[in-house]
Amino acid sequence: MKTTRKCRALLSVALNLLALLFSTTAFITTYWCEGTQRVPKPTCSAQRRHNCIDYGVNETDPSKVHYSWETGDDRFLFRRFHTGIWYSCEENINEAGEKCRSFIDLAPASERGVLWLSVVSEVLYILLLVVGFSLMCVELFHSSNVIDGLKLNAFAAVFTVLSGLLGMVAHMMYTQVFQITVSLGPEDWRPHSWDYGWSFCMAWGSFTCCMAASVTTLNSYTKTVIEFRHKRKLFEQGLREEQSYLDQEAYHYFQDRSLQSISSAVEVYPGHGAARAGLGGGGGPGPGRGKMRAAPGSVDLGENADCLGEEQC
Repeated sequence: MKTTRKCRALLSVALNLLALLFSTTAFITTYWCEGTQRVPKPTCSAQRRHNCIDYGVNETDPSKVHYSWETGDDRFLFRRFHTGIWYSCEENINEAGEKCRSFIDLAPASERGVLWLSVVSEVLYILLLVVGFSLMCVELFHSSNVIDGLKLNAFAAVFTVLSGLLGMVAHMMYTQVFQITVSLGPEDWRPHSWDYGWSFCMAWGSFTCCMAASVTTLNSYTKTVIEFRHKRKLFEQGLREEQSYLDQEAYHYFQDRSLQSISSAVEVYPGHGAARAGLGGGGGPGPGRGKMRAAPGSVDLGENADCLGEEQC
């Protein structure tokens, strides 16, 4: 039983630690959503001759004009972008590297309160995961008393469940804010196509590990309590059977002693009567005394009927 409890506790600690790592990584990265943005091609220059539009007045001969016959999507570039809770970064088409902007500033003013609530929920989610992980570690490594271990186990399960619920709410609120920002955000930022990134998958993976850790912890607590109740029931049942056995033994013992006392009293009682009969015969009249001497041990019932009647009474 002790080995099984320890294995379950180790599994809960491992799942909680995995959830904590996933949630922290997702919180600080900017790959919750990623996709492409459609932007106009820049004008070609001496430094840039590809992915650009060459039109306008010729610098060497002003009388010549260059025309661009590109139409439709050929006139646009599709630059990649990725967005997290804090920042949105897109590819810089004029030079190497990326350009990042605050996602809180990009979100519509009507949705910034929900976005901040999502951020607060994410922070509380991580903090409660830390508390649950700490309680699980204390219960695993520093709790020698089973009752104290069960109390720590129950508190760890409660904190882990609460953290999972907060994480789920935070993820859903962020998804709602991002979808509204796609429709109502700045024109130069609105995505042409987008999908969820690996940070988003890691955030929901953290939620899954968190709930698995809470279920494992609750299962360990419940199973331990049921085992203790079962053992207590067996102990009480054995105690009642032992008490019943002792009562029966005591009953038979005192019953035998009572029968022996009665039989011994019955055996002793006639002896005393005979002795009294002998004494009564010795104190009788002369002829009776002579008969007792002539035949020792015998009693004349005819002569001593009155004495026997008195003894029986």
